[in-house]
Amino acid sequence: MEQSNRAQRWSLSGMTALVTGGTKGIGHAIVEELAGFGATVHTCSRNEVELKKCLQEWADMNLVVTGSVCDVSSRAERERLMERVSSIFQGKLTILINNAGTGIVKPTLDCTAEEYSYLMATNLESSFHLSQMAHPLLKASGRGSIVFISSIAGLKSFKNMSIYSATKGALNQLTKNLACEWANDSIRTNCIAPGPIATPLLNSVCYS
Repeated sequence: MEQSNRAQRWSLSGMTALVTGGTKGIGHAIVEELAGFGATVHTCSRNEVELKKCLQEWADMNLVVTGSVCDVSSRAERERLMERVSSIFQGKLTILINNAGTGIVKPTLDCTAEEYSYLMATNLESSFHLSQMAHPLLKASGRGSIVFISSIAGLKSFKNMSIYSATKGALNQLTKNLACEWANDSIRTNCIAPGPIATPLLNSVCYS
C-alpha cells in the first residue's frame, strides 16, 4: 500500500515537458526520469543522428518522447522549436527544463569575441528566450514549472572559466527574478547548480 501511494504521489501522468539538450549528459537523464514518471516529453539536440538514436531507445523503453533538431544558440531555431512544442502539446506546457549549454575553458585574455557571443547565446540567451516563449504555454497549464540547469561555477570561482561562470551566475539571478515575477501566473521557477558530473561536456572541456 505504501509503495502504491508513493508511486501515485510522484506520478507525472498528464504532464508535458520540454527538455533542451536531452540526448547527452544531465539532459538525457532528465528526459528518462520525467518520461519514466509518466510525463510526455519533447527534447531537442543539434545532432540529428544522436537524436534519432535516443528517440528509438526511448521508444524501446516504452517512454513517450518526441524530438526536434535545434541549435538553441539560434533565435530562429528556438522559435521553430517552440512552435512545434505548442502544436504537439496543444498550447499547454507543464515543465520547461532549460538544460542545453556548453563550456569553453581557457584564460580570459585568450577568449575571442566569437566565443563570448556563442557561450552567451547558448547558455544564457537561449534560456531567457525559451522561457519568454514558453510563458503563455506554462500559464495555460495552470501549474507551470521552469528549471534552469546552472552550475557551481555560477557561485564559485574556477580557473579559466570566466565566460562560462558569468552565464551560469546570470541564470541564478534570472531564476530569482522570474520566481517573483511569474508567481502570480502559477509558474514556479527553480535552479539547480551541480558540481562536476561525468558527462560528455565535462570530458570535452577538461580533457580535449
